[in-house]
Amino acid sequence: MLHAQPAEATATDEKLMGQVAQGDRAAYAQLVSRHVNRAYALARRIGSRPAEAEEVAQEAFLRVWTHATQWSEDKGRFSAWLSRIVTNLCIDRMRRSEHAAVAWEEAAEAVADPSVDLESDLHRRQLAQQVAAEVARLPDRQRMALSLCHYGGVSNADAADILGVSVGAVEALLVRARRTLAQRLQSLNRL
Repeated sequence: MLHAQPAEATATDEKLMGQVAQGDRAAYAQLVSRHVNRAYALARRIGSRPAEAEEVAQEAFLRVWTHATQWSEDKGRFSAWLSRIVTNLCIDRMRRSEHAAVAWEEAAEAVADPSVDLESDLHRRQLAQQVAAEVARLPDRQRMALSLCHYGGVSNADAADILGVSVGAVEALLVRARRTLAQRLQSLNRL
């Protein structure tokens, strides 16, 4: 026998935000549950260390709760709005910090596949570390555009809105970032 899911479980993010704006804590908890991992992952990709990324995700959802009445569907999807909040919090932290050291190596390491032999696994990890290190060296805007579009699954239009630039500017940032990464990685492989 099939059991129907509660209406809240199938509600869109946008509908839940309308409920959050009215003070519905259950709707808020559902949004947090749906998006906290994505917010954390985006903060890590932009350049936050694990503890900082947790703080950014928490602060982002605090802002979702406290500014829920300011959001409207006219401004775009909830996920794009949340990505904008996370990105802005990361930018603020980078501006405040004396150094924007990035722990990309930790974020880039994938779980080892037991079917891969040790040598292949070591090579894959080294490559992931090289890519992570080179991504971390990109200029902030290029790294953020790449993080949003490639790792965060955000559209170019949403990334443009989040970064406060045109779609063409985002596309240019992505082209430059990818070109720079390809050149750097190619020169590393020649060594």
